[in-house]
Amino acid sequence: MTSASPAKPRAAHGRRPRRPRTTVLGVIGELFITAGVVLLLFVAWQLWIGDMIYGAERNEQGAALSQEWAEQAEQEPTEPSDEPDPIAEGDIPADWEPPHMDVPVDGERFGVMRVPRWGDDYVMPMAGGITKPITLDPIGIGHYSDTEMPGEVGNFALAGHRTTFGKPFNQIAELQVGDAIVVETQDGWYTYRFRTLEYVTPDQTDVLLDVPQKPDVPAGGRYITLTACSPMYSLAERIVAYGVLESFQERADGEPDSLTEGVS
Repeated sequence: MTSASPAKPRAAHGRRPRRPRTTVLGVIGELFITAGVVLLLFVAWQLWIGDMIYGAERNEQGAALSQEWAEQAEQEPTEPSDEPDPIAEGDIPADWEPPHMDVPVDGERFGVMRVPRWGDDYVMPMAGGITKPITLDPIGIGHYSDTEMPGEVGNFALAGHRTTFGKPFNQIAELQVGDAIVVETQDGWYTYRFRTLEYVTPDQTDVLLDVPQKPDVPAGGRYITLTACSPMYSLAERIVAYGVLESFQERADGEPDSLTEGVS
């Protein structure tokens, strides 16, 4: 008697491979991956591509404001004096008073900043206030409203982003002693000279005093203070740059040499 041979498995002909079953968790995972990619693209836009566009727009706005003032001066020309101007030569008398400027309201443009160290295309508009939605994000550099105006005895204090929204103070740490910080207004150009840099905590508001960090010292000099967040992409500290006024040049006398000296 012969034993029965084992049955051979029946070959599958024409059967398609079984597709994995779609699950709720799988769909949620794919949505998270998609959201992550979109978020990364947004961050790349905000930190790099957007910054380039915002920065170019801000500089164009600053250049347009400067051109507007120049055209207004041509329509109402003022003859330059033949007498040497001690202000323009850097010898500022103690009793000198700058042209009067009212403290601007939030978002009101009043000046343009130029820093040769940061490039000859750096022409950043300045406006009143330091709020993000009104001044810092849409315009550029903001003025602390309880500090002095350009050229006045005391502290002319400003704030700006170091990253995002055109990052007007991105290169603040690269300033070198003696670098020109030129503030252009409708009346002319104030040239400040950078002196020192320091890092403070956000609650050290004494950097905005008439004499920075010296509450008991009466103001005798004319200072400029630039503040920004530090380190990059963080709110942990503030980086602060200080300068002193060297000269003021009226618009009728043309642009000061400080706009182009020393830095390529």
